[in-house]
Amino acid sequence: MAGAAEDMKVLGTKQSMFRQRVVWALKLKGVEYEFIEEDLVHKSSLLLALNPVHKKVPVLVHDGKPIAESKIILEYIDETWKERPLLPEDPRERANARFWAAFIDDKLMEASKKAFVSTGDDRAKAMESTMEGLKLLEQELQGKKYFSGDDGIGYLDIVAGWVAYWFQFIEEIGGFQVMESTKFPCLDAWIKNFLQVPSVEQSLPSPDELRNVFGAIRMAMQMK
Repeated sequence: MAGAAEDMKVLGTKQSMFRQRVVWALKLKGVEYEFIEEDLVHKSSLLLALNPVHKKVPVLVHDGKPIAESKIILEYIDETWKERPLLPEDPRERANARFWAAFIDDKLMEASKKAFVSTGDDRAKAMESTMEGLKLLEQELQGKKYFSGDDGIGYLDIVAGWVAYWFQFIEEIGGFQVMESTKFPCLDAWIKNFLQVPSVEQSLPSPDELRNVFGAIRMAMQMK
């Protein structure tokens, strides 16, 4: 049974790709929630109390008990509400989804961050690493509509969701480009399909919001 809004809270920012993962999962499960906007410059006492270790968003609060870290929250949601599974039932397939999720966050995201903030040879190397990561995702999508198959988006699609929407603004504001539809036709098709899913489409931040966020990050980096 889906939790009522008063039993479920999500702390985060509207522009956060990590918060968005939690929102997509809850929407797919039909779980109502209350969203609490956080100011990451001046973090609230509530956030610091709920996530004293990392002091980061998102945080899911269910019946007064906090769960932190977006991928962990996704698994908690999937295990708590069994309807509309996000992870595959088969143990080997579940392990594979977790493997690629870790790759997306630990390798591809880190490479794209380096491309965003660096210059010269460092940027060239980061762009090459980003390109290699996209090539591996392209191979993983061969013959599939979504990473989870043809029946609908799942855990891995949600984790990779930032590639479908946020990445274009990382490239634009960062002044580099590696994602081209002709080079990555499977990824390009996945992006179009993913962004048309109602639970995804209805909750995306606006392009201007993301341009402002990444522009501020870029400016702050250049001032260091």
